[in-house]
Amino acid sequence: MIRNASTEDMKTMALSLNKLVSEGYTEDFKATANGLVSLKSERIYASEEIKVVDFYRFEGASDPADNSILYAIETRDGIKGTLVDAFGPYADTRVDTFMKEVEEIYKKNNT
Repeated sequence: MIRNASTEDMKTMALSLNKLVSEGYTEDFKATANGLVSLKSERIYASEEIKVVDFYRFEGASDPADNSILYAIETRDGIKGTLVDAFGPYADTRVDTFMKEVEEIYKKNNT
């Protein structure tokens, strides 16, 4: 789980990814029509097999429409990783569709 991440630590996508990797979120995921795919093992997870333990939204410095979202994900079989997507008009519809099916999505208050 993500603990003691200050707001300063999580200001950019790069800092946030580095923080998550240091906490064991080393897998990269991709949403497909079949589910969430582990890019390392190619295992496919259904929405009920994962939980989003935290997420972070980022806005581009020069373009407010340049938004992204980073999900910290844990699978039922113990894999921890991340999924990155655009947020807003450029969002991947497969990510949106998959996330709507996920029952466990949490947002931690980082202090």
